[in-house]
Amino acid sequence: MSKIDPCTLVLFGASGNLSRVKLMPGLFRLDSIGRLPAELKILSVGRQDISLAAWRDEIKSMLDAKFKKGYDPKVFERFIARNYYHANPPNDPDAFKNLRAKLVFDTVFPQNIAYFLSVRPVDFAPVVDQLAEVGLVTEKDGHWRRVVIEKPFGTDLPSAQELQKSISKHLKESQIYRIDHYLGKSALQNILLQRFTNTILEPIWNNQYIDHVQITNTEMLGVGDRTQFYDSTGALRDMLQSHILQTLALTAMEQPKDLTPEGVRDAKIKVLEEIRPIPVNELDKYAFRAQYAAGEVNGERVPGYLEELGDSSSVVETYAALKLFIDNPRWKGVPFYIRTAKRLHEADTRISIRFKKAPMQINDQDQNWLIIGIQPRECIKMEIQSKIPGLDIKTRTIQLDAANRQEGDDTVDAYEALLLNLMEGDNSNYLHISEAEAQWRLVDPVVKAWAENRKPVHQYPAGSRDPEASKVIFEAEDQFWRYSIELGGDKH
Repeated sequence: MSKIDPCTLVLFGASGNLSRVKLMPGLFRLDSIGRLPAELKILSVGRQDISLAAWRDEIKSMLDAKFKKGYDPKVFERFIARNYYHANPPNDPDAFKNLRAKLVFDTVFPQNIAYFLSVRPVDFAPVVDQLAEVGLVTEKDGHWRRVVIEKPFGTDLPSAQELQKSISKHLKESQIYRIDHYLGKSALQNILLQRFTNTILEPIWNNQYIDHVQITNTEMLGVGDRTQFYDSTGALRDMLQSHILQTLALTAMEQPKDLTPEGVRDAKIKVLEEIRPIPVNELDKYAFRAQYAAGEVNGERVPGYLEELGDSSSVVETYAALKLFIDNPRWKGVPFYIRTAKRLHEADTRISIRFKKAPMQINDQDQNWLIIGIQPRECIKMEIQSKIPGLDIKTRTIQLDAANRQEGDDTVDAYEALLLNLMEGDNSNYLHISEAEAQWRLVDPVVKAWAENRKPVHQYPAGSRDPEASKVIFEAEDQFWRYSIELGGDKH
C-alpha cells in the first residue's frame, strides 16, 4: 500500500452526473475502507453560489442514492468534514483568482493539489489556462500539482495534438493524467499479471501457437437518449479508439522491464506504435460497420437507430469491427479482430484467443481457446480436447473454468482505483500522450473514409448476432466470431 501525501482534490463539475454517480461515492468508499489520507480535503467547484451546509446536504443525497442499504454514520461524519465548496461563476473575471485565494491562503487545504476536470471537452484547455494564469499548477516548495482530463482526449489526431500543445505549455507530462476508466478495471489490470506470472501462458503467447485474437465489447442496450452525441461520435471513436485498443495493448505488449508506471506505459506505447496502418484502399477487407435496425431484445420490441435519431441519412455506425496486424516478431501474421456493438444478442466484454490446430487431428475436433472474461463475469477459461470414455477413439471439448473474482474479494469501482492512483502519483493506468496519438493515428483514416462514404450502412436487427457480412474481414474461412463463453451454448 503506497503512502499518500496530504493533499487536496479539486473537483470541477462537482454537481454533474459523473461526480454524483462515481466520484463522490467512490471517494466515500475509499474513506470507508481506510484508503484516504487523514489530511485529504475535497474542494468542489461549481457554477452556483451555494452555502457549505447546502453543498454537504447535496453530497448526502448523492451517497443516499448510491448506497441504498445505508452506510456507517461515523465514516459519513469524517467524510463530510473533508468537503468544501467554491463557487466559480463563468461570468466572473476574478473566479480563478478567488479560487487561488481560497486554496493557497486558507490553511485548511494541503498544498499537494490534484484537479479533476469533469467538464465539457471544449473546456479542458481553457480551465488549464486559467489555473496556470493564477499560478495554481506550478510545482514548488516540494509540492505536486496534477490535472485529470476526462475522455475523450481530442476527437481525432489533430485535435488531440492541439489540446496537448495547449496544456503542455503549463504542465509537464508527469502532471497530466488522461483518464480512461477501463484501465481502472481490476479484470483489465489482471491481464498483465496472468500473462507474465504464469509459466504455462507466456511461452505460447506468440504467432507460433496462436491462430488469431478477438477483443470484443458488445451491449444489448441501444444509444438511449445519447442519440445526438452518438451521431457525432460513432462506435469506432466511442469504444474501439480508446477502451478496446487499450485492452489490445495489454494483451499484446512485451513484458515490461518492471511494473513501475514508466515500465508499463513504455511497453504499451511500443506495441500500439507497432500496429500496421489500416490500408484505406482495401478498407472493406479490414473494417466493417453497421447500424441496428428495429428488433427484439429480451422479448421487447425496440426501434432502430435511424428511427431513434430521426434522420434516415446518418451513416454513423453502432457496430464497428477492425482487423489489425502487429508488425513485430511475436505477432507477425496473427490477425487481431476487435469489435464493438450496441443492441447485439448478448452483453459481454472479453478477450478470445484461438490456438492453431494441434499436430494430431481426430474427427474434425475443435481448436483450443483461451478466453479472458472482463465483464460481466471476470474469469479465465481454457477449452481443450479430451477423450470420450468408451471403446471408440473420439474427443470432445472440455473446459477449465476459473473465476478471477471470488467470494469475499473487494468490489472496487474503476474510478475508485483511478482516484487512488491519482493521489499516489501512479499514472500507469492513465494514458500517455504517445498512446493517445497512436490510437487516433490508427483510427482516423477509417473514420474519415466512413464519413465520406454516404451509402446507406448495413442494417442488423436489434437483438441479433453479428451481421453475416461482417465476416468479410476474416483471414480464413474457418474463423468465426466467438460468442458466449458458456460451454454447451452455441459458440459460433
